[in-house]
Amino acid sequence: MDLMRHTTEGGLIPVASYARTSQDTSKHVARGVRDQHRINEHTAKEHGCVVVATYTDNARNATKGDRQRPGFDHLLADLHRGHAFTAGPLWGVVAVADDRLYRRPEDFIRFMAALTAQPGRVYVGRDGLRDPYTKAGLLQGAESLQGAVAEGRMRSRRTQDWHWSRAMDGLPHSGPRPFGWLEDRLTLHPLEAELVRKAIEDRIAGRSMSQVAREWVALGVTGTRGGRPNPQTVTQIITAPRVCGFRANRGELLIAPDTDRPVVGAWQAIVSPEQWTAVCATFAAGSLHMHRGPLSPRLTDRKAGPKYLASGFLRCGAEAEGGGVCGQLLGGSKAASRRSPYNYTCAAGRGCGRCAISGPLVEEAIERLLFPRGGEGKIRLPEPMRVRWRSGGMGFEEKRKVIASVFTHLTITPGKKGCGTWDHSRVVPAWKWVDRLAVPDPVE
Repeated sequence: MDLMRHTTEGGLIPVASYARTSQDTSKHVARGVRDQHRINEHTAKEHGCVVVATYTDNARNATKGDRQRPGFDHLLADLHRGHAFTAGPLWGVVAVADDRLYRRPEDFIRFMAALTAQPGRVYVGRDGLRDPYTKAGLLQGAESLQGAVAEGRMRSRRTQDWHWSRAMDGLPHSGPRPFGWLEDRLTLHPLEAELVRKAIEDRIAGRSMSQVAREWVALGVTGTRGGRPNPQTVTQIITAPRVCGFRANRGELLIAPDTDRPVVGAWQAIVSPEQWTAVCATFAAGSLHMHRGPLSPRLTDRKAGPKYLASGFLRCGAEAEGGGVCGQLLGGSKAASRRSPYNYTCAAGRGCGRCAISGPLVEEAIERLLFPRGGEGKIRLPEPMRVRWRSGGMGFEEKRKVIASVFTHLTITPGKKGCGTWDHSRVVPAWKWVDRLAVPDPVE
């Protein structure tokens, strides 16, 4: 490769440094990624390169496909573009190990496509420069991927076994504090436990979950992570086996092999097993705690997931009753209109209930933001990506990944009554890496 024309004034190849850790320390000092960048700078210098831009994903898992890595996405976007915003051209990438960059085949393909988007680039590892355009370079990367996949599966199996063993011993979950219990996860929270008990009794008596959720909101109740109660979260809370003392693991009620009865946890129960069974009987199976969660099976045996392209990205921009902006997520739902077969709406009770927008309008506005006419916009995505998006060659999940890599969210402002035309300016983007972009404007 002829690299001389891609060097800096000092004769060094400008490269990007990428660092990632799966976990941070309890003090969140990000020491791991700082050490990686330091090593990357030393490695780059040893092999005739210089780090001109850094990309970081601190405490970001790369094994699971549903975990976002904004630093990695930013690196790929800049590689496709050919330069960093402030650092100039990029002609390579340096990392302490391949598994910092990718642990899944999908990410390996994305990385190699971005790195080789222009000729003459290099990958810098601890063992020296690697030519990503040759068969040997690809095989070396593929071997690293194979090792990372095997290691990820082994770690995942160990983690699953650890959680299963804790569950069989009747120990509580190691995650966030469950609603209804104190921080020790064993002792009942005096106020929250009473709310859960009353909600179970009210549901058995025929009360709707919307009514229960509104009552909790009126009382100022928040979840253990600070969120506002809604019918779905309250349903999950009152149908969880832990409310009657039973232990579940990975959506399955655990049975003790010596007694053939459910494993009983070490924590205090809120209601009796009979009451838990009675409240679960009031719901369809697809609504129960045991059948919820990402990609879990529902009544149709299909994998659960977003149904509409912009689900999870839209926030209500209507004015809240107490001032400020509502800010609640907009949900997708069918509509009886040929022009707008589905809408995104702010649900009353969870939000203000005063904002709705046509689904096709939102998605057309998002496409205009991603691929502006004339190519003059806040970002410039690769031309092959635009062609695949518009031709139908890009699938639903891939489109959502593109949206997630570009926007933190999109705010929907209220529409004007009597307006018969689509107003794309109602979709206001919040860009990622806003410090590197001009102040965002609505879609024209």
